[in-house]
Amino acid sequence: MTSHASAARARIVIIGCGFGGLEATKALRHADVDITVVDRQNHHLFQPLLYQVATAGLTAPAIAEPIRRIFRRQPNVTVLMAEVTGLDAHARTVQLGDGQTLHYDHLIVAAGATHSYFGHDDWAAHAPGLKTLEDAFVIRRQMLMAYEEAESLPVNAAADQREALLTSVVIGAGPTGVEMAGTMVEIARHTLKGEFRRFQPQQARVLLIEGGPRVLGNYPQVLSDSAKRQLEKIGVEVRLGARVTHIDAQGITVEEGGQAQRINAATVVWAAGVAASPLGKLVAATTGAMLDRAGRVQVLPDLSLPGHPEISVVGDLASAKSHAPGKEPTPVPGVSPGAKQMGRVAAANIVRRLQGQPAVPFRYVNYGDLATIGRKAAVADVGVPLLGQLRFTGFPAWLFWLFIHVFFLIGFRNRLVVMIDWAWSYWTFERHARIVVERSPEP
Repeated sequence: MTSHASAARARIVIIGCGFGGLEATKALRHADVDITVVDRQNHHLFQPLLYQVATAGLTAPAIAEPIRRIFRRQPNVTVLMAEVTGLDAHARTVQLGDGQTLHYDHLIVAAGATHSYFGHDDWAAHAPGLKTLEDAFVIRRQMLMAYEEAESLPVNAAADQREALLTSVVIGAGPTGVEMAGTMVEIARHTLKGEFRRFQPQQARVLLIEGGPRVLGNYPQVLSDSAKRQLEKIGVEVRLGARVTHIDAQGITVEEGGQAQRINAATVVWAAGVAASPLGKLVAATTGAMLDRAGRVQVLPDLSLPGHPEISVVGDLASAKSHAPGKEPTPVPGVSPGAKQMGRVAAANIVRRLQGQPAVPFRYVNYGDLATIGRKAAVADVGVPLLGQLRFTGFPAWLFWLFIHVFFLIGFRNRLVVMIDWAWSYWTFERHARIVVERSPEP
């Protein structure tokens, strides 16, 4: 099957509708082109709030929007729910799992990233990561069922048996790990209070394991130190310089200070490593592009590939640098603002090429970093024109985090639902998305 586009209109294929693919498609809304968006899922996911689904704070529809609905008023877009199985840069085709072949004049690859277990892929069965709604459902079920099993134990059960069920471990102290650990403590200390008879949820332990010397290692030292203090204040046990050496169904083994320690835990969440989508290997194989150690595709300053100006790679799949005038190129962090900006620049460069103009290099604008730790606890590092970097913590940072995340959600309904859910949770500590089912998880 070939694209429906006529010969007079350029055919654009965009693989992936995460932040990069979404922004690229929206940026081409007025262009005289035909766009085909291909994604394995039928929805765009607001990943910064995915941990809220995993911890029962929000339902899945609050942070996900059907891709077809997003582009229903953009007539130059066709959406296909399919998996890309092959690329041919010379024939300019994309092969899909259902047998279709899409022809393109320009291609944007925005396939995102997946989990990296640093060569221990067998750990994935016991320590799920958090990238998709399916991941969130698995973690939510794992966490809530551990409490249910603890309640089902006889009153005279061995103390260590119940302790293991009430122990949660988060591996990796980046933003996702910090947010997960803080929320898990809030659930145990407040949300589940008074709901069980054979144990007190306040007895639950939440450990945050980090191999490096500090939490939020990419943040300024002052914010990293503040985050650690806030985590410990709400009850998270922070272990720094601790290297995980083994994970199984019963827990983890950690090497700390040269000593190995066994931690039995029913809930283990992996937030320590990220690897590029396997699609990066397909791109490299057909274009000759180079991959970095994380499997990301190394791109030119304009986000295209050497020898293939018609192919751009954006988002977490791209090993890109920011090319600010008069400055040395600097790596672009793997965060949603970077993916959005790359998507817009890749789309703009396609339009420029179609008009016979030269492409422009990508320049990343860092608006700051935010991480929430728990109720009224967060850290913020925000760039403000004329004032420079503003760094603040605690309740003001938490309020700012709330505002920013609500503002960038897609759709008025989602913003309203999230605001109502958060307001209700703030005043009551309740989390109404605590539903688990036996087989097919329900949002």
